[in-house]
Amino acid sequence: MKEVWQYRELFFFMVWRDVKIRYKQTLLGASWAIIQPFFTMIVFTIFFGRLAKMPSDGIPYPIFSYSALLPWTFFAGALNLSGNSLVVNSNLITKVYFPRITIPAAAVFSGLVDFAIAFTVLLGMMVYYQIEFTWGLLMWPLLLIPLVLVALGVGMILSSLNVKYRDIKYTIPFGIQLWLFLTPVIYPTSIIPERFRFLAALNPLTGLIETFRATILPGREVNLHGLLISLAVSVMLFVAGFVYFRKTERNFADII
Repeated sequence: MKEVWQYRELFFFMVWRDVKIRYKQTLLGASWAIIQPFFTMIVFTIFFGRLAKMPSDGIPYPIFSYSALLPWTFFAGALNLSGNSLVVNSNLITKVYFPRITIPAAAVFSGLVDFAIAFTVLLGMMVYYQIEFTWGLLMWPLLLIPLVLVALGVGMILSSLNVKYRDIKYTIPFGIQLWLFLTPVIYPTSIIPERFRFLAALNPLTGLIETFRATILPGREVNLHGLLISLAVSVMLFVAGFVYFRKTERNFADII
């Protein structure tokens, strides 16, 4: 970590580079940070909220889905970018020495810019649906910490595997789709049978997304038990990813 701090200017440069490359030569630019979760929310509202009558725990379904899509979209994008980051930057890895962890970390942190832009739409939706702003909104930056940890932990594992096994590149989008349906984005955890809720809680995104939702609503209690499980799993995934990444990074330049 001391070495990462010494190369912090390179890290910030790579984060800003990833942000600029993402919207280079696009007509709408940073608007895509809003378009993706917003139009996904519209589709979910029509098909799951209106047609399938999916319960939303008394919350307007657009707010219910969009408040979950914000952290989910960040996570999915961060996982996809970080999982492919080492292969994309293979020329840099083979020519220059620097802490390799900065590459997947920069891919994850660059998504925070999109998250901040899309968050402003949530505030506008809360005004439209006359939902009172609460102090709970101040928890969102804190909740981003474990969200970043789990994205970076899994991203480091996938990026390391991707160097040796290029099948991972095709596995990541498929895995993200499956993870979406295992996470309470479309549905609330209240519809999960009681005997299966512990298994659902082992998904680190379950407690985090439920807490993201709860903090925007006045009087809504946070499920501390579920949140603590998510925090513990997030830290374990980050530590496992970090250890595995450090173990394999010495061979990146040779096999990439």
